[in-house]
Amino acid sequence: QLQASGGGLVQAGGSLRLSCAAPGRTFSRSHMGWFRQAPGKEREFVAAISRSGGSTVYADSVKGRFTISRDNAKNTVNLQMDSLKPEDTAVYYCAANPRAILTSSPSSDPTSYDYWGQGTQVTVSS
Repeated sequence: QLQASGGGLVQAGGSLRLSCAAPGRTFSRSHMGWFRQAPGKEREFVAAISRSGGSTVYADSVKGRFTISRDNAKNTVNLQMDSLKPEDTAVYYCAANPRAILTSSPSSDPTSYDYWGQGTQVTVSS
């Protein structure tokens, strides 16, 4: 249901913008999140945004460098990644939590998310 795009190869210090499209009915009632998984490592939380877009949460490792946003008219969530580092190299997944309560904050717990995209590879060279 979720379609992620925008990954690629970039040099350290560069930028990439990931996008994730979701069906309208799912997207409108969902908190949306981005997670990543590097080779040999567990999937980890990157960023999340509430249904309204009014609340965002970031992992400490990306705070100040990454920005999550959503376009509720286009049913997309974006992840702007700046000042990329080699340690940001991973497969990035978008996820949707359609059980989200409107006034709640988005979760960093992957078990809160019911729908996942197929992943998009981000490689940062040193």
